Amino acid sequence: MHSSLPKVLQPLAGKSLLGHVIARANSLQPQRMSIVHGHGAETVRAAFAAEQCDWILQSPPQGTGDAVKQVFVQTPQQPEKNEVMLVLYGDVPLLQTETLRPLIALAQQGSLALLTQHLSDPTGYGRIIRNAEGAIQGVIEHKDATPEQRTITEINTGILCAPAAKLSQWVRQLQNNNAQKEFYLTDTAALAVADGVKVEASAPQYEWEAQGINDQIQLASLERQWQHHLAHQLMAQGVAIADPSRIDVRAGQLIAEREVRIDVGCIFEGEVHLGEGVVIEAHCVLKDCQIGRHTRIKAFSHIENATIGEENHIGPYARIRPGTVTHAQVHVGNFVEVKNSEIGLASKANHLSYLGDTTVGSEVNVGAGVITCNYDGADKHRTVIGDRAFIGSDTQLVAPVTVGAGATIAAGTTLVSDAPAEQLTLSRTPQRSLSRWKRPVKTK
Repeated sequence: MHSSLPKVLQPLAGKSLLGHVIARANSLQPQRMSIVHGHGAETVRAAFAAEQCDWILQSPPQGTGDAVKQVFVQTPQQPEKNEVMLVLYGDVPLLQTETLRPLIALAQQGSLALLTQHLSDPTGYGRIIRNAEGAIQGVIEHKDATPEQRTITEINTGILCAPAAKLSQWVRQLQNNNAQKEFYLTDTAALAVADGVKVEASAPQYEWEAQGINDQIQLASLERQWQHHLAHQLMAQGVAIADPSRIDVRAGQLIAEREVRIDVGCIFEGEVHLGEGVVIEAHCVLKDCQIGRHTRIKAFSHIENATIGEENHIGPYARIRPGTVTHAQVHVGNFVEVKNSEIGLASKANHLSYLGDTTVGSEVNVGAGVITCNYDGADKHRTVIGDRAFIGSDTQLVAPVTVGAGATIAAGTTLVSDAPAEQLTLSRTPQRSLSRWKRPVKTK
């Protein structure tokens, strides 16, 4: 990967490769999980310290068969009679739960179950060897295959499930008589046949599911395939996506109701809920937020950990930060930042303002360049703006401060004390014009 970050910690769709694999394993509710690791062991373990699993160190690395063998050697629990083991790979991140269930079912019936698929270009993959009757006899790795065997298009993905007690015996019998001098897990297929155990195959739902990652090119390619898949799922539900190749859904779930429209270049992270009729314009980033019905998020806006009400207009170039709640018909305009604030019904802040730790009532107008000075260098303080207040442009509201309902704050005011309701409050020095003043002239 040409990276100091271990391969299994490289990100895909906002989650590490191994994070995807662990999540998929957990979706199957396993009795226990073992993670065999080698390169970057301490970094990998630290990234998943909260996982309930056995950590198995393979040192030195001697192939996939040896990796599985180490599970049995280093784990104190012995396989139970009816227990099956599913083997997944840390760099094959996108296997779907419904693809893995048939493998488990076959193993529970006593078979060795392999996940196989047909590829138009099988170069580099192990080939499935079948007899004249079509029964699987074994797997031959590409480097060890004859020219005739390399014409086989059915390949072994490496994913398998087997009766655990049998698999424990087979991996102990493996030999490294091959081009790479490694213990191949795939050789268990021939051992199973010799042991009278049926070897059966199951195929993934999608061709991209079993793709592994070996470099940044493959990582980027799989990212696009996965995002395209997610986009198609959304479009099948009625979401209008301007270009399914230019959308990213990362590490969570995007829920979209009827008549939602999403323009190009948008990123959705965590849990995002888009209400009916929501429009997301180009190049917006939404993270862990809820957007109310018929709201328009204009281009280049960022929203994080916020709840946006119905019929809002947000942006362009707005930044809505954590803890913000807006009610219906709110306008937050271009280059406006809002943090940990509540904005009431039909209130507007249309230009170049900062509202931090602020409670804004209904039908309030916040002029251009208004700043809530919420931080005194040690603590945050709150500003309260009553219903129907008018805050003139270039006003600084020095918290803690309250603006009464219906109050008007003149442009250019620095408000350091509460402003009474229904009154004009201003702080200005008298304006003067000096008739004898001369503009300085350069001396050189």
